[in-house]
Amino acid sequence: MATAGEIAAVGVIGAGQMGSGIAQLAAAAGCAVLLLDADSAALSRAVASISASLRRLAAKGQLSQAACEDSIKRIRCVSTVQDLRDADLVIEAIVENEDVKKKLFVELDKITKPSAILASNTSSISITRLASATKRPSQVIGMHFFNPPPIMKLIEIIRGADTSDEVFAAVKSFSERLGKTVICSQDYPGFIVNRILMPMINEAFWALYTGVATQEDIDTGMKLGTNHPMGPLQLADFIGLDVCLSVLRVLHNGLGDNKYSPCPLLVQYVDAGRLGKKRGVGVYSYGQKSSSVKPKSSL
Repeated sequence: MATAGEIAAVGVIGAGQMGSGIAQLAAAAGCAVLLLDADSAALSRAVASISASLRRLAAKGQLSQAACEDSIKRIRCVSTVQDLRDADLVIEAIVENEDVKKKLFVELDKITKPSAILASNTSSISITRLASATKRPSQVIGMHFFNPPPIMKLIEIIRGADTSDEVFAAVKSFSERLGKTVICSQDYPGFIVNRILMPMINEAFWALYTGVATQEDIDTGMKLGTNHPMGPLQLADFIGLDVCLSVLRVLHNGLGDNKYSPCPLLVQYVDAGRLGKKRGVGVYSYGQKSSSVKPKSSL
């Protein structure tokens, strides 16, 4: 079993915004990083984004030029799970879908070395259920990074029912090595942050849906009235409306309380492809033409 100091090779699965940010952090911490994605274009975008981010840090004096270039060189792009066979720690940052993640964990369990720790960046899915797809449930753990990972200071660690003390200690220490503050959640739907955050976002959608106020006034009210850095609707756009919907459904199904039932307007926006900033349009428009979906109450 690898300790934090022995975690030298890190596999990151998924070259999207979360995966590329996690890869950047691990490389900057001195790890050899294997960034896996089946989409070669996504890998190219990720490497360009990581390189630009690290060079910005170097330009600001937050990282030496040598450390910047060394970090970039530590990242190797790969296209098959077999390439992760020597990783000490594998962190998946793929789509927030339990069946898809379980299928991946079955593969990882067969291919990675027996001592490897398998981590999920899930924001809401049960770590215990993901671990049950493997023959090493004591070595499966949740590492929930926040977007964007290089900037956000928090990692939420989630222990499954069988996660060992040794694995928890190694992952906690490794997270601190990345420069993060760690909080620990038991394996309940939504964990800590999303259990609290997503109902607030959902309520903001209900307020918009039922005509309580405009999106701008809802967000301004929460920014100036509660000192939040951005309003819940804008934050939902940045997270991704599809991700918000997925987490709310996990909360609703897992906890059985109708207060977690997703607002119909959120569902409608996702159905229309209005997923937020990553698509150019969500609650707000980000330079692309808005679709025809408008808040409309059926109440």
